[in-house]
Order: sequence, then structure tokens, then C-alpha cells
Amino acid sequence: MNRFRQIMVASLLAVSTFTAIGAVGVANVARAATAEDLHKDADQGLKLLTSTNPVAAAIAKQSKAVLIFPSIVKAGLIFGAAYGEGVLKHGGTIDGYYNSFTGSWGLQIGGQSYAYVVFLMNDKAIDYIHDSEGWEIGVGPTVVFMDEGAAKNLSTSSLKDDAYAFIFDQSGLMIGISLEGTKITEIKR
Repeated sequence: MNRFRQIMVASLLAVSTFTAIGAVGVANVARAATAEDLHKDADQGLKLLTSTNPVAAAIAKQSKAVLIFPSIVKAGLIFGAAYGEGVLKHGGTIDGYYNSFTGSWGLQIGGQSYAYVVFLMNDKAIDYIHDSEGWEIGVGPTVVFMDEGAAKNLSTSSLKDDAYAFIFDQSGLMIGISLEGTKITEIKR
């Protein structure tokens, strides 16, 4: 029992230290961008995705709005967190600023950055984002996560879901990324 207690205390200290360092780094990265920088990064991220992924390009043409998070930073050691800021573009103009936060726990260690885009296909999805106090992916509009397998089997002529999400531009070392449990909340800029 004494050995178990030592392991638990050491683990908690490591997590606390890593989390504190990670939180400071994430906060500095996330808050460093001006609105103009965020617009530019979002446009570049969307262009990168649609130029390298033909399915994303086809869905983009049919979407009514798009949430673009050009830089999400994730760090974890048993407990993990991911944070980033993005924009909602509706009709080609900025319709709001949002943050994306994910908390997780389990066997994990490392750090990573990535980008993601959520194409909103109908007014129901757009209204939900505007009217909710924060959108938790997995609750509310139906979101389909597009990976290579799903993209090969999708016919863009019969898109029927509320939203389609793409994760891209990954760097760093961490196993597994999921948007489930991610909360997207409007922020003022």
C-alpha cells in the first residue's frame, strides 16, 4: 500500500507540473494572435485542407458556413487538454470568434498541434452554434468525422448530415486525436 501511495503522489506531482507548464504555453500561444492574424491563419488553413483533400473541397462548396480552427495545441500526461481559437465564416465573411477546448484522461503522454475544420451544411447547425451556450461536439447537430476511409465512401451528391469535420496539419508526438468531448464556445474579440 505504501508503494502505491508513492506512485500516486509522484504521478499527481508530475501531472500538476506538466499541466501548469502546458497551460502557460497553451495560453500564450492561444492568446498571441490578433484578430487579423486569426483571419489570415484560418484562410490559410482552409486553403491547405481544400487543396490537399478533394472531398473537403467538394463539401466546402456545398456548406453554408465553416468553423475553422487553424491551430489547436494539445498536451497530456495522464490528464490532457487541447485549446485553440478559430472563426466561423458564413457567406465568406467572419460571423464570430470561437474557442475549442478538449479535456481528456487516460493513458496519454506528449504534445501535439493540429488544425480542424467543421463544415456546417444547414441552417439547423448554424442556428445551434449561435443559440447554444457552447457547442459540445457529439451533442446537438450530427457531425461526421472524415478520415481517409470515410472520405472514400462518401458521395458528395447525397450529403445528409448537419456537419462534417476534418482534422489535418498534425505535428508533434501524441497518440490519437478525437474531437468528441470538444466544447466550442463563442468568444469576444
